[in-house]
Amino acid sequence: MRYFVDFAYNGSAYHGSQRQPNGITVQEVMEEAFATILRKPVALTFAGRTDAGVHAEHMFAHFDVDELPVTDEGLQERLNSLLPAMIAIHRIFPVPDDLHARFSALSRTYEYRITTEKDPFRQDLVTRVASGLNFEAMNKAAQLLLGTQDFASFCKVHTDVKTTICTVSYAEWKDNVFTITADRFLRNMVRAVVGTLFEVGRARMSLEEFQGVIANKNRCSAGQSVLAAGLYLTKIEYPTFA
Repeated sequence: MRYFVDFAYNGSAYHGSQRQPNGITVQEVMEEAFATILRKPVALTFAGRTDAGVHAEHMFAHFDVDELPVTDEGLQERLNSLLPAMIAIHRIFPVPDDLHARFSALSRTYEYRITTEKDPFRQDLVTRVASGLNFEAMNKAAQLLLGTQDFASFCKVHTDVKTTICTVSYAEWKDNVFTITADRFLRNMVRAVVGTLFEVGRARMSLEEFQGVIANKNRCSAGQSVLAAGLYLTKIEYPTFA
């Protein structure tokens, strides 16, 4: 049977979500916990990847197993007792065998959270910026992101992807939080978008120039990527459940 895992993590201590040879990752820690409880290797397929320091309030993964030795709720409880405090499983539930955590996703939503205050207790959870950003101007620029477009200007260079075209359905700043929803995201895309919006908010870039950044399809024309600390994956939508 195929099972979905709905989980959250604080990415501050991890070198991203998916396994890699040069640092501890969320996937590595979770797969070790699953293997310990199920007494067999378990491969988790994540809905996507997040970079080092990026957080997730709702990430999904799937795994296949012949039979669970415990109930869904029992497995969740045992995993949460074994996993570190920075990773929490919300629920585990069976899904149709053809539902894929990555490829079946209809959309993903990210939030970027900022503050103008110095807060030693949240330094890894929010990005501190100087006051004076023009949110009205940034929201006007954000509306230029909507629709199906080539977002190569906001993609990390030398990334192996077949296409840099994405469809953005929502992009807006509210109360120091930027929310963006799309069918897919390129690597480093949200952080590059926010960094470029900051250029507009600081009156260093006009709306016409922002539109030109999109049209240029060149990473060098966009602003710097912002820090990972303020970035959260908050929602993933699938065809059969919310």
